[in-house]
Amino acid sequence: MPAGVCGCCGPLRPRYKRLVDNIFPEDPKDGLSKSDMEKLTFYAVSAPEKLDRIGAYLAEKLSRDVVRHRYGNVVIAMEALDQLLMACHSQSIKPFVESFLHMVAKLLESREPDLQVLGTNSFVKFANIEEDTPSYHRRYDFFVSQFSAMCHSTHEDQETRTRIRVAGIKGLQGVVRKTVNDELQAIIWEPQHMDKLIPSMLFNMQDSEDLDRAGHPNTPSGAGQDGEENPSALAENCFRELLGRAAYGNMNNAVRPVLVHLDNHHLWDPNEFAVSCFRIIMYSIQAQHSHHVIQQVLNHLDTHNKNTPRVRAGIVQVLLETVAIAAKGSVGPTVLEVFNTLLKHLRMSVDFELGDSSRRNSASSVSSVRGRESEERIVQNAIIQTIGFFGGNLPDYQRAEVMMFIMGKVPVYGTPCHALDTVKIGHQGTKRIQTMLLSSLIMVTSGFKSKSMAAALPPPFLDPLFSISLMEDSELRQLVFEILHNILDRHDNRAKLRGIRIIPNVSALKIKREKISKQDVAFMKKHGQQLYRHIYLGCKEEDNVHKNFELLFTTLAILTIELANEEVVIDLIRLAIALQEMALTNDENLPMFIRCGIMALVAAYLNFLSQMIANPPFCQHVSKVIELRNMDAPYLLPEHIFRDKCPLPESLDKEDSQLYFQTADMAECLAGPGYNAERLSIPYVPQVTDEDRLTRRKSFVDTVSLQVDIISNSLPEKSQLAEEITFETLKKAIDTTGLEEQEREKRRQVMEKFQKAPFEEIAAHCESKANMLHDRLAQIFELTIRPPPSPSGVVSISAGHTQHQSVPVYEMKFPDLCVY
Repeated sequence: MPAGVCGCCGPLRPRYKRLVDNIFPEDPKDGLSKSDMEKLTFYAVSAPEKLDRIGAYLAEKLSRDVVRHRYGNVVIAMEALDQLLMACHSQSIKPFVESFLHMVAKLLESREPDLQVLGTNSFVKFANIEEDTPSYHRRYDFFVSQFSAMCHSTHEDQETRTRIRVAGIKGLQGVVRKTVNDELQAIIWEPQHMDKLIPSMLFNMQDSEDLDRAGHPNTPSGAGQDGEENPSALAENCFRELLGRAAYGNMNNAVRPVLVHLDNHHLWDPNEFAVSCFRIIMYSIQAQHSHHVIQQVLNHLDTHNKNTPRVRAGIVQVLLETVAIAAKGSVGPTVLEVFNTLLKHLRMSVDFELGDSSRRNSASSVSSVRGRESEERIVQNAIIQTIGFFGGNLPDYQRAEVMMFIMGKVPVYGTPCHALDTVKIGHQGTKRIQTMLLSSLIMVTSGFKSKSMAAALPPPFLDPLFSISLMEDSELRQLVFEILHNILDRHDNRAKLRGIRIIPNVSALKIKREKISKQDVAFMKKHGQQLYRHIYLGCKEEDNVHKNFELLFTTLAILTIELANEEVVIDLIRLAIALQEMALTNDENLPMFIRCGIMALVAAYLNFLSQMIANPPFCQHVSKVIELRNMDAPYLLPEHIFRDKCPLPESLDKEDSQLYFQTADMAECLAGPGYNAERLSIPYVPQVTDEDRLTRRKSFVDTVSLQVDIISNSLPEKSQLAEEITFETLKKAIDTTGLEEQEREKRRQVMEKFQKAPFEEIAAHCESKANMLHDRLAQIFELTIRPPPSPSGVVSISAGHTQHQSVPVYEMKFPDLCVY
């Protein structure tokens, strides 16, 4: 009876256990029994409620085989688990998955590389399965940690080390694919997981680059290996996939570990790997998330504001690559934030440089100070390049805003500057910042094409730009004119006009031009006098060099091409005549080189202008003067005066009129339809404004009443009336607080009226003023025939005898014009 009972216990084992036992052959080398595996699979599909028990039993056998080092059975068990996992898709698969992940964890905990690779491969197959329902309780913390550790494997054998690292990267890729699309697994984006995922990928990307750079003969990365066995390529693909799946709220957690890794491994100097990483980031993420990355880099730059110059320069160069890619799309509200941060660090770099230069007295640190200065220059150049490149790649409408923003940061003497405090850095530091900001503006405006000059050069941009053009620094003035050239030259003619010279045939240059638009005509009516004024003042600066005159010539030529109609042509000729007169009279006591340079500039420009307007008599007059100068006064031509060691004359003879351009002759050449040649007889007088700080101030009345002065000059007599000094006059002279503001406002209104009002309205206004003046003068002359009595007596001549008469004040009768 006991024997019979024992004989019937074997068949009473559960069927799922018998089916599981049957898949293991007697010799593990024979592999998985396919027929028995098919039976087990059919049973699992037919009875899905048994899946959890099948999984638990397989896990038990696998754990036992791992401990006993029966690796053949371990491979068979994992193969069976993989096939069951792929075949079964039911609600009951959840408990089975738990058993499966438990067995994978057992393999990953093993120190055997083959078992780790085996477990990783099984996990990757599981990660590719799309489950019908999400898992509420499953966590992958252990797998993230274990796969990350495998990515940092330091196994002695290089081939084995490569296999483990590749497996670790594939495992992380599987975790990413399994979790990023599952809303319930958003925990994978938390910092504790990103701090393991991201550095593991970067470590392999960096390690392969280091090996390639060192030329290691046995490096695993190279042309001989495909992407799946190359840790660097595989890690890069996984990195791209992770970033591509990052949502709006996860970008910061994904980028921060990259910056930390670059800090920990000192990869900012040199920064080739850092630049490569952020290129991958910017091309992998969604375009609308670009400003998150830029903001992270900007914050990181702020964190390292006191680090070495090379580290800061490396971060700025990374920022350059980042914004260069982002500028092609949308960078959102970060545009001005980028420039604001960069300008702040530009100022800090200048502070560091000037602070080091102030400590030069220590002889032992001269070499280190010079090295520090050169490194700070690297930072400054990187910042300027970033500003210019970013601004140059923006759309035109955003570029105009950036131009305004940068110009608002340029410190100008005599004006408040809220952005960059220039008190502490002094004149030298202020000039450095001005030079660098203007250099960046040149890069931003390069290639800028605006249909309307009024939109490209609004007053908030034009006014401070011209204020800088009045500074006593030739380099700054050169930068201002180069910025103007970038904006004014809309047809790329500047290269054809390079160099100040007498152009024999302007038509051979094939200059591109269009008919001036109504908007540009209005712009010149409003701002033309301002342009002429700064050209006029820029010519008489004593520190002008050859390049300054070249830029002035190019400015006049571009104005002629882009913005000149018949009225502007007359104004430009008047300007050229005024420059010639200034050089001849020499009221400013200019050096002889500047005077000859101005005369050469006028000759080169009038030669260009006469051919542009295609007026044969005008061309003939200009050519005649140039020929005479070639023979008698070559120092008045650009080909000679700007040559090295050109002999200068002791004086310019104004009486030798044949060497100079004559107003009457040019007016005669331009007489006829199209040009109002009569305006040439009106001398050009530069407009005086409140921004004129570095030149001699002129009376405001001289400018406003220019037309009245011309009319007054034609009167037979001039009457100078002395202002009477009274108590009220003295009171007003002392108390000028409110009057100054009123006077300034009145000046602005008058200037605005003369700049913006139509010519007919100005002419009518001046005519009425002249008539009123004539009537008042006539009344005064009538009253002065019989001079009024005076209490002090008045001298009268009667029959050749002098008589003195005195009348009391209370008996005097004053005319209405003289009563206040």
